[in-house]
Amino acid sequence: MTELRIAIVGFGKIARDQHVGAIAAVPGATLAAIASRNASLPGLPHFATIEELLEKGPDVDAVSLCTPPQVRRKQAAAALAAGKHVMLEKPPGIGVAELDPLIAMAAEAKRTLFATWHSRYAPAVEPARQWLAGRQIHSVHINWKEDVRVWHPGQGWIWEPGGLGVFDPGINALSILTKILPQPVFVTAAELAFPANCQAPIAASLTLADIEGLAVTAEFDFRQTGPQSWDIVVETDQGRMTLSGGGRHMAIEGKTIAEAPDEEYRGLYRRFVELAATGARDVDLTPLRLVADAFLLGRRTIVEPFMD
Repeated sequence: MTELRIAIVGFGKIARDQHVGAIAAVPGATLAAIASRNASLPGLPHFATIEELLEKGPDVDAVSLCTPPQVRRKQAAAALAAGKHVMLEKPPGIGVAELDPLIAMAAEAKRTLFATWHSRYAPAVEPARQWLAGRQIHSVHINWKEDVRVWHPGQGWIWEPGGLGVFDPGINALSILTKILPQPVFVTAAELAFPANCQAPIAASLTLADIEGLAVTAEFDFRQTGPQSWDIVVETDQGRMTLSGGGRHMAIEGKTIAEAPDEEYRGLYRRFVELAATGARDVDLTPLRLVADAFLLGRRTIVEPFMD
């Protein structure tokens, strides 16, 4: 098997915590370089920018963009123009329309563009999808609450326009929701809480539905301390299904059905290697569309300033 030589662009917390180990663990993938203004990895070629990487760096086949979403479109375009396959961390961009030219570029160049949703690769997500496929669903509730100071320490970009605020983790829940439900859903109402000193929400309440009127509610909050909550509860005609731990644990009426260790990012890189072998694209923008609609429909309230 020919190794897919990958450069990570943007070497922050998520790249260090997840991407490096996942690449090392996936057959057919190898980490060949780092491009980051502020961090490097001993033993690997390092460049300050993606432009420097593409001009002076080793001959890589692909780039994994782990930079803030506000700068990703330009970086992805540069990589595709240079003939590289491109993986986009979530969210894939700061808006829906900006992805269309990238999809077209990738198709014309016969290169992979992979918009990733790592939570869909959590071990209980596929079993949940299969179980729900044969049931009548009565309602769904998402409770996705975490401490921003733990998961995004000092990351000011998340509070700027395009940073998504609480929807940065919340979009993970929406990516799972849109994977496990048998029909598409859409946002019908939203309440967004903006800190007085921020341009993105710190909490949000969403109401969604499908074409048949399925009731879906979601609560997102960046202010939760102590135990963190990443849960989706689905009421059906054959009992309550609960996905917890961000999709790592599935239970029916409290009985564990599926549970496994976290290998989400390994799943992403296995998929990336598979796509790059043929230059195929995988760009599902459904979760991002739901977030965009929440901003369009959302009633805004101003809450106390956020101090990191």
